[in-house]
Amino acid sequence: MDPFRFGRGIRDLRRRRGWRQEDLARAAGVSRSVVARVEQGRGDRVPYVTLARIAAALGARVAVRLDWRGEQLDRLIDSRHAALTELVVRELTSHGWECATEVTFSVYGERGSIDVLAYHPAASVVLVVEVKSSIPEIGNLLIPIDRKVRLAPRIAAERGWPPGVVARLLVVEEGRTVRRRIQDHEAIFSTAFPVRGWAVRRWMRQPEATPAWSGLWIPSDGHERIGATPGAACDGTGVRGPQFRRLTVERSPGPRGGRAPGPAAGRETQLGPRRAHAVPPAARIRTAPGDARGRSS
Repeated sequence: MDPFRFGRGIRDLRRRRGWRQEDLARAAGVSRSVVARVEQGRGDRVPYVTLARIAAALGARVAVRLDWRGEQLDRLIDSRHAALTELVVRELTSHGWECATEVTFSVYGERGSIDVLAYHPAASVVLVVEVKSSIPEIGNLLIPIDRKVRLAPRIAAERGWPPGVVARLLVVEEGRTVRRRIQDHEAIFSTAFPVRGWAVRRWMRQPEATPAWSGLWIPSDGHERIGATPGAACDGTGVRGPQFRRLTVERSPGPRGGRAPGPAAGRETQLGPRRAHAVPPAARIRTAPGDARGRSS
């Protein structure tokens, strides 16, 4: 923000209304000295919320824009969106879906574009995919998706895809902020996108013509990506962690009451996808009847 240009704009809008600085201060709920400081080009030292209140009192609004190396920031943001879209298209096409990206439409005066429009010929399912690198305000997220799903049968028919049902999928980039936003509005997301995690990928592999199917998929970096092994556990949001099988080796007396040969007695071994390692004996020790140390009496 250019504080001098901002200050001149506030001053000109105030004079246009015939207000004094006291009048603007009263309408905005701030002191006159704050208004004077802003008009003098020192608005960079005033909190954003105060600037927004002063602008709102004049019928204006404050728009903050972040610039970085010319257009490089837009390209950086677009590259993340493009990479996520590429992942979705590869996943769908590998399971027999026909995909089209950035599908523009104009139906009865309603215009927009669909990130990914997919069709599964065998199941006669049209899938509307919304790709987001972050989660915006909830209303700005749900309303456009609902509109695209409503118009999807006509849009698909124009491409020669006769739909049996229309499904929708929200794909969001993994991140702590995304998780927090979903948790803050869990009731809304559970209603709008009840299918999560691996259930989404199972449905993409074998889609069923379920009316009003709606899913949320958060591809997790290093886990839930193309080619990942589907044998790992996942939670309700699609993040997968390692899955282990537990093998407990119990201590039993040998021929003379000693230890039985084999793995370290009383240790529990975790067998992971590629390696096994021992859990310290303190984790769980099982002994044979008799001496607490595993020796026969």
